[in-house]
Amino acid sequence: MSDAAMFDTLAYAKKLKSAGFTEEQAEIQAEALAGIIDEKLATKQDIRDLSRDIKEMEIRLKHDLTLRLGAMLAAGMAIIATIVKLIS
Repeated sequence: MSDAAMFDTLAYAKKLKSAGFTEEQAEIQAEALAGIIDEKLATKQDIRDLSRDIKEMEIRLKHDLTLRLGAMLAAGMAIIATIVKLIS
């Protein structure tokens, strides 16, 4: 099992046995649950990677928006200058 979550399959199987499950049922159930946890639960590294990706995306978006705003301001100034020349 990876370090996704520390799941004690032995303790879980013992609890199942004390609740009336057979040893085989308890072991299969514990292994199945450990597999689900291992497969579906995000690790701390997964979360750090996702956080890094989000920060990188935020930086790219800010950069893109800054460029677009600059382009719009330049276009607006050009339009205003053209209108002023036409009016004068």
